[in-house]
Amino acid sequence: MRLGFIGGGVMAEAIIAGIREASLRADITVGEPLEERRDGLVERYMVLATAQNAEAVEDAEIVVLAVKPQQFDRAAAELADLLTPEQTVLSIMAGVKIHSLGLKLKHGRIIRVMPNMPAQIGSAMSVWTAWGDVPEETVKFTGEMLDAIGEQLYLEDEKLVDVATAVSASGPAYVFTFMESLTDAGVQLGMPHDAARLLALRTTLGSAELAIRSGKHPAELRNMVTSPGGTTAAALRVLEKGGLRAAVLDAVNAAHERGEELGAGTK
Repeated sequence: MRLGFIGGGVMAEAIIAGIREASLRADITVGEPLEERRDGLVERYMVLATAQNAEAVEDAEIVVLAVKPQQFDRAAAELADLLTPEQTVLSIMAGVKIHSLGLKLKHGRIIRVMPNMPAQIGSAMSVWTAWGDVPEETVKFTGEMLDAIGEQLYLEDEKLVDVATAVSASGPAYVFTFMESLTDAGVQLGMPHDAARLLALRTTLGSAELAIRSGKHPAELRNMVTSPGGTTAAALRVLEKGGLRAAVLDAVNAAHERGEELGAGTK
């Protein structure tokens, strides 16, 4: 498969690294304005790199839009007259909907993917959908490519990709904030920072792994660790009183609304 990346940032690099690690057959060209960034990608991943997006797009079967949503209009103005009907555009931009992609790019074959930050270590959660007459081979390669950076979920309804943006794409920041708070609590009670940080990180990781491997509902697992009248029950009572659930719901709704604004072109 021939891929042309528009943008060579962190997420583009994560995808390229996953492709190379999985030994997927792919010829990759990256359009990236920063020379230092281009040189690094060439050295690490044996790709071609250019400062000209037109060169990255030429002959590509999949054109990967890996720029920020705020940069899309400028990129679209350049790409609209370069794309051919046989090419598939794959966007990883948050909030930019398939309708806007098709309209501004004057294009009819589009895949929209929402990966998240753990793609950097091959542990991404990617949600995606396809629109138009995307070739079966391209759809299959996309699934393999996303498997190479973590786990992927295909959904027919594009609206759920927007929800995934708020839940899983922004989600690592919510988890990191919790880790930071748990670490600070340990330090406040007298534990050395390094020790408190280790406990917070390993507890978060182990809890997630247990939830995945057991297949149990989080509420069931929570009840298993909560003894009546015990220390955990006392802590959970404070979290409930502090409105943790409502705060998480409000945060995800705020992220979703901001995604809608970005998709509509609001600054």
